[in-house]
Amino acid sequence: MERPVIYYVFDVLCSWCYGFSANIQKLQEEYKDRIDFRVMSGGMVIGDREGSIGDLSPEIVNTFKRIEEMSGQPFSPEFYALQEKGEAFLSSLPGALALAAFRTYQPDNALPFARRMQQAFYQEGLEPASAKTYGHCAEDFGMNAEDFMKLMVDKDRLELVNEEFAIVRKWGISGFPAVIFQDKDKAYLIARGYQDYESLEKNLLDLLSP
Repeated sequence: MERPVIYYVFDVLCSWCYGFSANIQKLQEEYKDRIDFRVMSGGMVIGDREGSIGDLSPEIVNTFKRIEEMSGQPFSPEFYALQEKGEAFLSSLPGALALAAFRTYQPDNALPFARRMQQAFYQEGLEPASAKTYGHCAEDFGMNAEDFMKLMVDKDRLELVNEEFAIVRKWGISGFPAVIFQDKDKAYLIARGYQDYESLEKNLLDLLSP
């Protein structure tokens, strides 16, 4: 029998996704025996939206404290130092390539890996456009960092990621995080933006109830 699927649509640079990551990971731990979980990259910062971290608007910077208060996920002094220095390049593409490469080899760990990538940026203050950052993350999952960086830059991988961004746009999702529950031919949006765990689980249970 075909199992329902939860699609977690996130972006490696999305600070609200960073705050939300513990909640969606807990949901996977609680329901993985009944539901398949898949992670997709949304492509929040690509093309003309790419730029340096120093160009972030004060409105975005001010949300970090709010996210921290709501989610309990800390933004580290290392991250703030990176932001104040202002030189790090912001692009969603390297993180999306890393996720696509990782998913090929460890699909069941895709969600923990997505969270780990965000911790590298928001907790360790590592550069989000550097392949080394993602090689470092992959080591936590038993992969060789150098080999992983080579997997990221495969031409077919780039095509796959661009297709993924296009699918997310086709679904009408432009804000992150977003969580979609699909059962057979029906799909439901169970989270749009940050949600605490209780609300997220309730939305799921409302659909799972007979």
